[in-house]
Amino acid sequence: MVPLIQAKSISKTYPGGTLANDRVDLTVMPGEVHAVIGENGAGKSTLMKILFGVEQPDSGELIYDGKPVGFAKPREAIDAGIGMVFQHFSLVPSFSVYENVVLGAEPRTGIRFDREKAIAEVEALSEKYRLKVDPLPPVGRIPVGQQQRVEILKALYRNARVLILDEPTAVLAPQEVEELFVAVRSLVAQGKTVIFIAHKLPEVLEISDRITVMRGGRTVGEVLSRDVDEHGLATMMVGREVTLRVDRAKDEGPVSLEVKGLHIHGESGAPICQDLNLRVRKGEILGLVGVEGNGQSELIEAVAGLRSVADGAIYVDGKDLLPLDVKARRNIGLASIPEDRIARGLAVGASVAENMVATRLDDERFVRRGLLDLKAIRAQAEQLIGRFSVKVGSPASAIGTLSGGNMQKVVVARELAEQPKLLLVNQPTRGVDLGATEFIWKSITGARDGGAAVLLCSADLGELLALSDRLVVFYRGRIVAAFVNSDELTPETLGRYMLGIETQSPETVRAALK
Repeated sequence: MVPLIQAKSISKTYPGGTLANDRVDLTVMPGEVHAVIGENGAGKSTLMKILFGVEQPDSGELIYDGKPVGFAKPREAIDAGIGMVFQHFSLVPSFSVYENVVLGAEPRTGIRFDREKAIAEVEALSEKYRLKVDPLPPVGRIPVGQQQRVEILKALYRNARVLILDEPTAVLAPQEVEELFVAVRSLVAQGKTVIFIAHKLPEVLEISDRITVMRGGRTVGEVLSRDVDEHGLATMMVGREVTLRVDRAKDEGPVSLEVKGLHIHGESGAPICQDLNLRVRKGEILGLVGVEGNGQSELIEAVAGLRSVADGAIYVDGKDLLPLDVKARRNIGLASIPEDRIARGLAVGASVAENMVATRLDDERFVRRGLLDLKAIRAQAEQLIGRFSVKVGSPASAIGTLSGGNMQKVVVARELAEQPKLLLVNQPTRGVDLGATEFIWKSITGARDGGAAVLLCSADLGELLALSDRLVVFYRGRIVAAFVNSDELTPETLGRYMLGIETQSPETVRAALK
């Protein structure tokens, strides 16, 4: 069989000297699901952008359907039958589903937009490829899983033969992942070819036929999915043995964090969280489970002092947090790894050393007579860089020169430089590669074993199940289920509660939260 797509010895260097692709090879056969995996910085995103015409290679050759090609812009790739669904959707929230699908390629009767035909075509595509979605509501009002289907329908409407899916499962509940996989299999059965970019190795093995592994900007191997396991893929990606396993808490102490009857409202006054009650003990990790937007992040922000509370109470070791500002909360032992490391976790214009002490500028170790002690700050940074394995040329390096994983390590290092009483963790490994994930997990469990109560929020159910000692599930701002973690607890079970398919009785929830 003749390959549909071949990338031969593709190289791409960005201004500043970053070599993103170094003689990369990729072969995609027609009618297959071909996964491309690798750590952050491996070069897979650059390669996909080259395939889609967002970037152009410095050297090498692209062959599509047996002919050499070079796409100067995405429009040329789309016209050739290649579509790409990016991790961050490009939809117009106020437009309906069908308007988003046909935008820029609207069917017309004369000069008039043919609304009825547009709706009919979207319904037909939706039915044909098992991407069921109502064409009429505004996109901003439908769940994220359905928004993703709209993006796929956009590509199919433009007659895509090849679909590039960039981290398509990152924000989906398990049931939504399975629905996506059903749709992907339907696409392939009807002659489409899918390139699947992902971090979650179990999903890669489940959905793909073949896998190309990249590391350090190069292709390091291509394997049939049936011939490899998760451990083998992880080793190929990282170049060494990787262990993503942590032990459960051995010794839980007394209650440290207690949330009572908490209500949180949004800027419009609409309720975000309602009547939240939970406890976290010293030496345990409580995982907050839910599709994004159901109140988990808002709870963490409220505990951190970054969001106002409409009603209720929050206590740490019996001390009322609500009268305290962010600085005062930190002074009693609260540490926080925020959801967005760029917006909330780092001062992007500052150095690594400055970011390492950014929350301790009233600490006498780093400030003398109102002036920063640069020597002490550098010494602190050097110590933390070594302890937390941050890859950086110098403590004086600008934080923006680091990879995403090393930026996250700087945040983790600063927050865990000293043992906290309460550790708030939101999306600790989002956009972080496998090696950094392994280190961050060990850092979090190390803080737990040192006696911290840990409140953990993550969109990755595998991460929550690996790290948490107990879990609570949020749905529409309420806790609808609570579990003690065990090997019998599965993502599928959690997913039913995340989507509101099932709820536990209030008595069951209260018993699990004691």
